[in-house]
Amino acid sequence: MFEPRDPPYPELKKTHTMAHTGRPWTDFKPPAAASVWASVEGLGRYYILLAALEIGVFDGLQRTGPARAEDLADELGVSTDHLRSLLDGVVAQGLLDQFRDVYELNDTAKRYLVTDGPASMASLIPVAPGPHENWTRLADTVRNGRPATPIEDDPVAFYVPLVEGTFTTMFRCATRADFKVRYSARPDTRVLDLGAGGAPWSIAILNACPQGSAVVNDLDGVIEVARRKTSEHDVISRCEFRPGDFHSIDIEASSYDIVVLGHVCRTEGEEGARSLIARAFDALRPGGRLLLADYFPDMERKANPHAVIMGTTMMASTERGFTFTHREFSEWLRAAGFRSIRLIEPIGFQQTFVAERPLSSSDQTTQTGD
Repeated sequence: MFEPRDPPYPELKKTHTMAHTGRPWTDFKPPAAASVWASVEGLGRYYILLAALEIGVFDGLQRTGPARAEDLADELGVSTDHLRSLLDGVVAQGLLDQFRDVYELNDTAKRYLVTDGPASMASLIPVAPGPHENWTRLADTVRNGRPATPIEDDPVAFYVPLVEGTFTTMFRCATRADFKVRYSARPDTRVLDLGAGGAPWSIAILNACPQGSAVVNDLDGVIEVARRKTSEHDVISRCEFRPGDFHSIDIEASSYDIVVLGHVCRTEGEEGARSLIARAFDALRPGGRLLLADYFPDMERKANPHAVIMGTTMMASTERGFTFTHREFSEWLRAAGFRSIRLIEPIGFQQTFVAERPLSSSDQTTQTGD
């Protein structure tokens, strides 16, 4: 009677895959293609989410509650079969829940994807990658050292929707930064906010400092967003609006308790970033602090892929933009004269350098005498 026998070297069989590599058969196991497919699918994933936002999927489900595809299609006025395919793509990304053909918002969608979510990114997602057409010409940008249509050609058209889209996230970050920075400890803080966008940092600081005031700067056109946001948050009466290029506007020397550079340095290249840091140092009173928020890759540009991809995004659509490492910014801050440099992360992925202009010897003597 035939008795089955174990194959020779059973452990080898369990742990290795036979593969042909152009030579005789070996025990070489090729790497998985998952990372390649993740990149290929990345484009589709983004545009699935973008389409869901454009036709109002998340707000629609907020109105209807859990719904079948045909009922949501009636609500949105779209094709049922096409909507079902789109919804399945959103579910596959973990951005909706689905059970027995019924779709509903999950916690992620409720927080980030409905228009009035507490941390809504709905208006940020369409503009976050920069002009979409620049990505299709990225190889030419690398060859030529310049994007075909840099956002500097029409900065207001790009930055107005961007600063409106980022306001919710930046305001949460700026508000929570007080737990680390304690700017509320000085109620009459004077702020200089360069490239303020919608002025989330100024608003957060003025909310915490009832006698505080702010000089808010951005380009003509963009600064109108700051006027509207400060009015909505009832701090506009304590703001002076100073439109213009932050490299050349007049700034009073040694006059501010806090200078904010909120996600502007990466647009300027190394020379521009160092120039802004130097301007901030000169504008601060001795003992004043710079808050420099941005996305910072690690030294080897491997451990923080979000910051690394943001650097590629800047390269794709700006004339000078790149991200710079923690070490580079630390060195530039010290070279400008800042001391007591530390890094905080008020909310996830949002890091901010806090750096102090040191007291002069006469200031230190006065404080000691007091």
